[in-house]
Amino acid sequence: MMIDMLMMFFMFFIGNMIFVSKHKHLLIVLLSLEFIVLSIFFFFLMLLILFYYNFYMLMVFLVFSVCEGALGLSILISMIRTYGNDYFQSFNML
Repeated sequence: MMIDMLMMFFMFFIGNMIFVSKHKHLLIVLLSLEFIVLSIFFFFLMLLILFYYNFYMLMVFLVFSVCEGALGLSILISMIRTYGNDYFQSFNML
């Protein structure tokens, strides 16, 4: 059980390091966010199994994570349609 918690913390840390580092593409940033959400999901799952709780909160978390992924993809598609690519250097962020 401790190995699983350590692995989930390592996944969360690696996802945050990818998110914080400077990347040119928005798709890599969105994939790192989904990796962070996946590590939080696994942590939530282990915590709920450990304390013998119901998994209703896990379903709510999955619904919100799917909505977050759909929002990120819609932003990516609108950015590609507007600017022609998903480079951060191609547009001015104020």
